[in-house]
Amino acid sequence: MRHVEIYEYARCDAVGLGALIRAGEVTASEIEAVARQALDRANAEVNGLAMPLFPTALDHAGDGPFGGVPFLIKDLGPVAEGVPFAIGSRSLVGVVTGHDSDLMTRFRAAGLATLGVTTVPEMAISFATESVKHGPTRNPWDLERGVGGSSGGAAALVAAGAVPLAHGGDGAGSLRTPASCCGLVGLKPSRGRTPCGPDMGEPMFGMAEQFALTRTVRDAAHLLDAVQGPGVGDKYAAPPPTRRYADEVGAEPPRLRVAVTTQAWSGAAVDSEVAAAAVRVGRVLQEMGHQVTEASPAVDWDATIHSARTEIAAVAAPFLMAPRPPHPARLEAVSRQVLDEVQHLSALDLMAGLDAQNRVTRSVAAFFTSHDLLITPTLGQLPAPHGTLQYDDPNHTVTSWLETLFSYGPFTMVFNASGHPAISLPLAESASGLPIGVQLVSPYGREDLLLNIAARLEQALPWKDRTPLALSMSTGSACR
Repeated sequence: MRHVEIYEYARCDAVGLGALIRAGEVTASEIEAVARQALDRANAEVNGLAMPLFPTALDHAGDGPFGGVPFLIKDLGPVAEGVPFAIGSRSLVGVVTGHDSDLMTRFRAAGLATLGVTTVPEMAISFATESVKHGPTRNPWDLERGVGGSSGGAAALVAAGAVPLAHGGDGAGSLRTPASCCGLVGLKPSRGRTPCGPDMGEPMFGMAEQFALTRTVRDAAHLLDAVQGPGVGDKYAAPPPTRRYADEVGAEPPRLRVAVTTQAWSGAAVDSEVAAAAVRVGRVLQEMGHQVTEASPAVDWDATIHSARTEIAAVAAPFLMAPRPPHPARLEAVSRQVLDEVQHLSALDLMAGLDAQNRVTRSVAAFFTSHDLLITPTLGQLPAPHGTLQYDDPNHTVTSWLETLFSYGPFTMVFNASGHPAISLPLAESASGLPIGVQLVSPYGREDLLLNIAARLEQALPWKDRTPLALSMSTGSACR
């Protein structure tokens, strides 16, 4: 039995930690103890925990594929039985659920040892995790910059080396945006790939998927194997994979028809370093033998925004349907605007939004009849300084907030509306040392293709030796 130091632990991915535990080189209890040290140290710098750590890890299967691997869940709710959730809001106090979500049941069965809850922006409607309730969550690459959102606390703590992976959800880019900001792998699965129930029978009209943030592609692949598939009664179900996603890592890919675009459908400006990163990835894929062209889906941006407004209605509805609707004084400014707008929506408004979503879905699906892969930037800009996206600004309307949000991140929402799988990979960094994410999108149901190519790019443009300068715990590794 060997002792694992905190700096070694921080360099291990989940697959590596699980292998150490199964081999008997270290115990799960020792890994948990080191994780708690790492979480305390990292959280003091990045402010990524929404509440104190649990006294003991939540129950989990010790013999699962990730048996004993430390894990965190997002303050999204309802996720885990008996665990309070507030969705980043001062208006929700002491709200708990009496059962696990279907996905949480699978996390437990996989052996993930859940130690705590991560921060989110209020109502999870921001690409900046800077709620009034918790204050800003800070980026371990530069503590003066944001981590994206809404899975921002998860991203900060994974990037800092405190845990190898953490739960998140993606309704408009909420996994991919923080992955880009923090130098991580952020996979948004296909519509219906992961379970959404039992409380979210209609997961924001099919525009939101839950999964996790990881540091390696193999972790994303192995975790997707463990949790994929619809729950009983789920409205959506993606086609099952033909083989394990883990088998895609290292497998030889077919020759692909790859499209690259750096032009935002909204017309938003794209930072030159960010655009150059996407172009470079296209060039690397061409050198691998793939056919690469400049092309883009014919996306109706107005329809995309209309579908986003419909999704926001689904986010806000539980607040309004709660036994005690929130007092406006305990909500941030944009939340007040959202709730006011939702209260005045008609059935015809809702149907128009769903029709807009359908138009986006069809246009993106048509594009993938002649292309196998699309490469875009993940964000339009480098990670923003704190305060750039101010959710608690009384001057914002819902419209102006969405314009602000999608000026910063104009490439992600389209694929929430369409339901296609998309992944952000940390394939570049700026001249100032900030992470730059590049987004890969594939046909519906083809996470196998995304993970296969992602693993190839992880080898060609490796990021494992890039670690945050602002919080360095990771100077060596015990993992294979």
